[in-house]
Amino acid sequence: MKKVIIIGGGISGLSTAWLLRDKAQAAGVELEIVLLEKEQRVGGKIWSIKSDGYTCEWGPNGFLDSKPQTLELCKAIGVEQKLHRSNDNARKRFIFSGGELHRLPEGAASFLKSRLISWPGKLRLALEPTPFVASAPVGVDETLADFGRRRLGSEALDKLIAPMVSGIFAGDPETMSLVSCFPRIAELEREYGGLVRAMIMLAKKKKRDIAEGKVVSSAAGPGGVLTSFREGIQYLSDALADSLGGIVRQGADVTAVTKGQSSAYRVKCADNSELEADQVIVAAPAFAAAGMLSGLDAGISGVLEQIPYASMTVICFGYERERISHPLDGFGYLIPRKEGRSTLGTLWDSSMFENRAPQGKVLLRSMMGGACFPEYVKLSDDEVVARVRQDLKATMNIDAEPSFVRVFRHPQAIPQYTVGHGKRLAALDELLKAHPGLILTGNSYRGIGLNDCVAAAQRAAGEALAAVIK
Repeated sequence: MKKVIIIGGGISGLSTAWLLRDKAQAAGVELEIVLLEKEQRVGGKIWSIKSDGYTCEWGPNGFLDSKPQTLELCKAIGVEQKLHRSNDNARKRFIFSGGELHRLPEGAASFLKSRLISWPGKLRLALEPTPFVASAPVGVDETLADFGRRRLGSEALDKLIAPMVSGIFAGDPETMSLVSCFPRIAELEREYGGLVRAMIMLAKKKKRDIAEGKVVSSAAGPGGVLTSFREGIQYLSDALADSLGGIVRQGADVTAVTKGQSSAYRVKCADNSELEADQVIVAAPAFAAAGMLSGLDAGISGVLEQIPYASMTVICFGYERERISHPLDGFGYLIPRKEGRSTLGTLWDSSMFENRAPQGKVLLRSMMGGACFPEYVKLSDDEVVARVRQDLKATMNIDAEPSFVRVFRHPQAIPQYTVGHGKRLAALDELLKAHPGLILTGNSYRGIGLNDCVAAAQRAAGEALAAVIK
């Protein structure tokens, strides 16, 4: 019987283990699967912490239901009926600019009325579909900032693109790769010559497809409804772990992967225990994978070390609802860097999902740090709380002291798909050819969201099973 070891018990490792077992059973293939997780809990960055009646998400707070990967996994493991979608408030998103919150426009009429972008900025945006805007440079891994300035103008970059990048990646648009972060946008420009033209053409196509019973994505992005569970997103990782049972071994800190003797690979742990396997799937972050694989292949380790990570501090504040005068009928807001605030933005968690706060109270979740402010992760709790309070006063006029505070630090939170990321992935693909049965998966490579992790797990499980069957 072939043996597969999966390293890492986050959503990527758990999904890979479940999907591989499911695929093997469907194919009638016997596999011994072992998942090693160094912590005494599974889930990785997924952790729904319950305290004083609040549910605080340590990391991600859900996934979008517009893509099938995670929904299909939930159905397969029997938790589909437990899914909890955010309410309509989540559609309303805001940007803090010029001392006030501006709702992000959802159409041409609301865009024209919005004061977020000045009239000169709107005129520059109106030029986007014209021949006066430069085409994408051929053969250049363009940064998001260069793309934004070229197609939409500097004001749109500062007030729309940069906050979006910080909200998704905690990243710096001056270093992030367009094609690696948002491949769909790069594809639309290549295919249609511009984003406005792409939206017009896709809108026409959508009308035709709807008439035929089909649905297509819009140029603006995947859309969808933010989805979680009433208990928090940790319910998903816990359900996967429960289903896997004895496959999962917690407290198993892998230190090295080397060539094996009786099998292809030997996996060594910090307690000096060793396991051998025919295949090893590394679902740990790139920086951790680099350390594990340094003795097996210095080239692979070196490339993995080139994938940077942004730090992040997550701050949860609880308040009595009556002490906040600002309406909380939205997803929350992001803050452009040029506003000079300490936080990247704040999510109104209890407005999106019921049961995130006790009756009569609200939960606000702020983010601080990211690639532009890496030093913030080292601030004391007192300094962090003081800065968040200053920002909440400036953005929402909240003077009240929070009755509930939790601060969570992530020194290496989110992988950064900086310029050259595509070449790094190509180099990894080439180097891995020398090590049949060694597979890398997770959010360090081709997407950081939950749906991306599950999609990557599907690919990893399929590749592992194919190697056994052939």
